[in-house]
Amino acid sequence: MILSMRMNNIALIETLTLEFADGLHVLTGETGAGKSIIVDAVNLVLGGRADRDLIRTGTEKAWVEAVFDAAGNARVEAFLAEQSIEAEGGLVSLYREISRSGRNLCRICGVVMPVGTLKELAAMLMDVHGQHEAQFLMDSRYHLRFLDESGDDAHQALLAQVEEACQAFMTNHRRYAKLVKENEQKHFRMETLKKSLEELKKAKLKPGEEEALTAEKERFRHAEKIALAVRTAYSAIAGGEEAEPVLGRLKEAFQALKSLEGLGEPYQSLAARCESAYYELEEAGYDLADMMESGEFDPRRAEQVEARLDLIRRMERKYGDSIAAVLAQQEGMQEEYDHFASLDQQVAAMGREHKRLLAAYRGLAKQLTASRKALAEVFQRRMMAQLTDLGMDKTVFQASFIPKADGRPAMPQPSGDDEVAFMLSPNPGEPMKPLAKIASGGELSRIMLALKSIEAEKAGVGCMVFDEIDTGISGRMAQVVAEKMALIARSRQVLCVTHLPQIAAMAEHQFLVEKGTEEGRTNTRVTLLDAGDRVGEIARMLGGADGSEASAMQHAAHMLDQAAILRQNTPQNS
Repeated sequence: MILSMRMNNIALIETLTLEFADGLHVLTGETGAGKSIIVDAVNLVLGGRADRDLIRTGTEKAWVEAVFDAAGNARVEAFLAEQSIEAEGGLVSLYREISRSGRNLCRICGVVMPVGTLKELAAMLMDVHGQHEAQFLMDSRYHLRFLDESGDDAHQALLAQVEEACQAFMTNHRRYAKLVKENEQKHFRMETLKKSLEELKKAKLKPGEEEALTAEKERFRHAEKIALAVRTAYSAIAGGEEAEPVLGRLKEAFQALKSLEGLGEPYQSLAARCESAYYELEEAGYDLADMMESGEFDPRRAEQVEARLDLIRRMERKYGDSIAAVLAQQEGMQEEYDHFASLDQQVAAMGREHKRLLAAYRGLAKQLTASRKALAEVFQRRMMAQLTDLGMDKTVFQASFIPKADGRPAMPQPSGDDEVAFMLSPNPGEPMKPLAKIASGGELSRIMLALKSIEAEKAGVGCMVFDEIDTGISGRMAQVVAEKMALIARSRQVLCVTHLPQIAAMAEHQFLVEKGTEEGRTNTRVTLLDAGDRVGEIARMLGGADGSEASAMQHAAHMLDQAAILRQNTPQNS
């Protein structure tokens, strides 16, 4: 239940604090006084749309804070534990702040949280029935939801299983459809890949090959210069027809010095150095001789190098800017080709999974349909009992299952395979017709109240808010609706915005909403009325212009007395 609510700079309200207790609370006041502002503030703190028009003129931000007693509410406790939030003494505070800059701040028990999280928690604490909600009854697409909401925990678990099975199937279905299409279109792509792979495999490119060939080509380009230099160097070292060999003179030098080794270390050292130089130079001569033998310009090899480089560059133009890139492309194309080659097997395996998931969904959906049909029987009886209490005792209400037009099962849906429409026969002998076609405004309000009464019988949120549930209702029906509201308030805390004196009299707590001008600014005030003030306000609602006519005052006092007796005799909801 809600314990208190504070708000600041909400529309015509500068500052306001409201405190609540058990039972039925009503907000009354002249039209335009600002009763809807309170409901707007409730919707805001529960995570509703952050409309900047709610911010009081001349201010930059507005906020609302609500405190709830959630002690013993297992769902709320589990949710808070999951979010690592502590609620001291079972008290849960929700805070919402909006600003003209667009900043939207939400807190749960002082901890900043996303608005979606606040909204999820708020749905466990309070249920708001707004003026527009009865219009959902006019749209049969929402009727299935109303039916499901009346189901027990087992039914809710089945709903969750069907939704999960549907999601699994749809994920598979999208992948399967894509795979089938890919399989149908694979042949042209496989032919293209095959030709490219054959070309690349035939080319047999190797990492580093291009660099080596380029260097070899460069050597061929300077072949004549290289050959002349090598021959000159060899002649100088080993001798030639005209040149005296350096190698022979160096041998004479180290032999001459070797003969002086016995005369001291300097001669030994010089002899060793000359001998080392001789052998080093001799080795260089052998290498130069090899170069002369093998290093001559080879036209065939040069042609092979040029052709190979041309092939490499053609592959690079088609498949990548380097051999490494071409080889990576080749690997990718091979993987793609292998994927296509095994696509038939993949489609077959995916198809088997597709059938399995569809069968799993259909099985659960069939169970859900059976559960719904059993639930519909109970739901119809409960609705007719509620409508009887609300003065519609001759009305026949039915939750009708709509067959598929072609008799074939539709694509799996998260809500299952069923379509349900509420049907109504308001008078004996009249055929059942869709609710949207024959229900009046007053009937819609009573049907919605009947739905909320059934909901109140279930273990659920501790507080229900009704914003003008009395639309289209007057006279005797107003008293019937008032008694029904009192019955709901025996098991749930109820907040109700109303224009009906019967509902106002039935409440245990009455707030008067007034609009006035202070220091040139319009301001809405909300006052908790005492017993005496309630008589005057209800007298005004009865038609006493200022609530002071004796007959209206007397009637109002009588209504309050009778309401107190009725509340006392109203049994506790089980």
